[in-house]
Amino acid sequence: MKVPMLDLSPQYEPIRSEVFKAIEKVYDSKKFILGPEVEAFEGNVARYIGAKHAVGVSSGTDALLISLMAAGIGAGDEVVTTDFSFFATAGVIARTGAKPVFADIDPLTYNMDPRDFAAKITPRTKAVIVVHLYGQSAEMDAIMSAARAKGIVVIEDAAQSLGAQYNDGRRAGSIGDFGCFSFFPSKNLGAMGDAGLVTVNDDALAQNLRLLRGHGAVRKYYHSMIGGNFRIDTLQAAILDVKLKYLDGWTAARQKNAEYYVELFNDAGLVSSGD
Repeated sequence: MKVPMLDLSPQYEPIRSEVFKAIEKVYDSKKFILGPEVEAFEGNVARYIGAKHAVGVSSGTDALLISLMAAGIGAGDEVVTTDFSFFATAGVIARTGAKPVFADIDPLTYNMDPRDFAAKITPRTKAVIVVHLYGQSAEMDAIMSAARAKGIVVIEDAAQSLGAQYNDGRRAGSIGDFGCFSFFPSKNLGAMGDAGLVTVNDDALAQNLRLLRGHGAVRKYYHSMIGGNFRIDTLQAAILDVKLKYLDGWTAARQKNAEYYVELFNDAGLVSSGD
């Protein structure tokens, strides 16, 4: 039997008619760039995560990049992160001209070790990109404390952790200055293509992000800064908004499957009492 690495059919087939209806609505409206579907999706995600603002962008990579740009990170700056992540986490730092500085990970969670992060801070450290890996939140209280003491911007790379909760119930992406999400098709909330999103709680940062994603234009052909074409595709926003309401149910099913695997591992003697 060939078992595929990823089979999206069981997820998409039950909601086929809803997804096609959303696509048809965009098709009929002809509002293909930042239409009402984008605003609706941004609002729904912001409420789900517990953030004041959500800004849809073109990919998870661009979510990280635009956050660094909005924070003013550039040449001569250092940004602490972990190398136990996808290439984009460190890659976007280099794209701004800043230097990636790697902190070690906790061997149990694979997330950033707060003590090593604090040890890697120098006078040039301007930001930290904290990765919430495998749906597990990093130790945000300790990281936030160390960052705030030095005036360091905190960017949460929650590309794998939409819906994950920290110890006190706050969701990943709502704790730092920026929360960055990917909707690559294989994510727990996946688009039918590339898409991403940034969450913030600061009004000025939200406005800055919206300017940057559209070439810094306040209105068409009037540009107040150099940005980029980082807009989320309207069709993807419409599809994701359909899928968002099913996310908690899909998460519960994954958790049930995980519990079943743990039982099997225990029965087979593959998990020690200390794990």
